[in-house]
Amino acid sequence: MNMLINVPETVVSDALRGMAAAHPELSVDVENRVIVRRDAPVAGKVGLVSGGGSGHEPLHGGFVGRGMLSAACPGEVFTSPVPDQMVRAAAAVDSGAGVLFVVKNYTGDVLNFDMAAELAEDEGIQVAKVLVNDDVAVSDSTFTAGRRGTGATLFVEKLAGAAADEGAPLERVEAIARQVSASARSFGVALSACSTPSKGGPTFDLPPGELELGVGIHGEPGRERRAMMTSREIADYAVDAVLEDLRPTLPVIALVNGAGGTPLLELYGFSAEVQRVLAERGVTVARTLVGNYVTSLDMAGCSVTLCQVDEELLRLWDAPVSTAALRWGC
Repeated sequence: MNMLINVPETVVSDALRGMAAAHPELSVDVENRVIVRRDAPVAGKVGLVSGGGSGHEPLHGGFVGRGMLSAACPGEVFTSPVPDQMVRAAAAVDSGAGVLFVVKNYTGDVLNFDMAAELAEDEGIQVAKVLVNDDVAVSDSTFTAGRRGTGATLFVEKLAGAAADEGAPLERVEAIARQVSASARSFGVALSACSTPSKGGPTFDLPPGELELGVGIHGEPGRERRAMMTSREIADYAVDAVLEDLRPTLPVIALVNGAGGTPLLELYGFSAEVQRVLAERGVTVARTLVGNYVTSLDMAGCSVTLCQVDEELLRLWDAPVSTAALRWGC
């Protein structure tokens, strides 16, 4: 596989050095692998910290900034960050108002964030945790007990981040994060396998002319494999899978997310089909976001995330945000 890297061992560090040069509004600790808002800690503000394995960019480092995360901890590719990173991040952003950990439901992430919370509390930092487990494709997977955490992470970080920037106390920020996590569901589809730098080739076998329905963001198996389907057919399958579980009674924000290797030309065409299915099912779409936000390295494919929102959550979605990967209202 041809990859734009030096050596696999330095991929994450090289990326962090590049991020530091491109975004002076961030404080990037390359050695300890912590990305922090340069203005942190903000007096009286709850800190939001998340993280996970690298390879899903712009998640999470690309969402550090005004209106979203206070800090992010990148691990090795598809590998959880370690508790020391999370404790450093919490200490860097804690203003005395407490810190919320946003944790995707993968075994390594859950264990390490739990340990980090205990260590941070030993240092006098008040910590709350919210688990994101939105993937409806499977109930258990290679990396999880229970549903996987995927696209809804963006919604949790954006909406809880907006509340924190408005000065909401930790209990309220945590409650909003939990509400969002409970109100969002996702479903992913792979058209090709992803390739990790360490392996130098595909991480699983997906023959030409086939696709994986319900794939995980690390290439975990989904529900089934089928012969290649049209964009229209994939939208019908994916949206119906989400709606069957979510059963929204409120308008939704729709995220049409690229897995990393799918052009925007295709994503926008797929988004049109997603909008069609939602209209046919009588679901009102309040906002739509299309692009590569929760990726799987170079995987070709996409995912659909729907988050039902009341007026307050929609207001928080529209609130200003200024990060490397998400920006409006500023």
